[in-house]
Amino acid sequence: MKKEKAAKASGILILGLLIGVFLNISEQDAVSSDLEASDWRNVTLQDVGTGEDFTVSGLEKPVLVESFAVWCPTCTRQQQEIKQLKQDINVTSVSLDVDPNEDSEKVRNHIRRHNFTWRYAVAPTGLTQKLVDRYGPSMANPPSTPVVLVCEDETRKLENGVKTASELEEEVNQGC
Repeated sequence: MKKEKAAKASGILILGLLIGVFLNISEQDAVSSDLEASDWRNVTLQDVGTGEDFTVSGLEKPVLVESFAVWCPTCTRQQQEIKQLKQDINVTSVSLDVDPNEDSEKVRNHIRRHNFTWRYAVAPTGLTQKLVDRYGPSMANPPSTPVVLVCEDETRKLENGVKTASELEEEVNQGC
């Protein structure tokens, strides 16, 4: 009986490790030009700063899409790097607040406080789920500082963690 329980526990542990490895691989290797990936780019968003509606697919490429939350200090560090990048090169950027407890007013206060000037939007739950389905769970975990590079027909999730302005510039130059 003890051997059976131990074997079952070992099997569950191995299965868990394999799932974790799979999620990590699928998250890092996510490159796509199929319809499933394009669906999220066609969700209508509202820029909290201007009130204008937009879609990621309708923006000038390349586009850096970052998920964040206003309470997240690593997100603010990543946004400071994006701010620096935008001073160095012409790149389109969108920051999506994925915290369901935050609203447009909280995001507006955040962008005013830090003098950020690009598009910010509160992500609808469905959009957040599409991002998680496509690129992995870190898209809904702001401290991971997830960023997706969107090109004309493809997308690529960058490595998690704060990326410097020069690293972001290299990624943009490399493309999808």
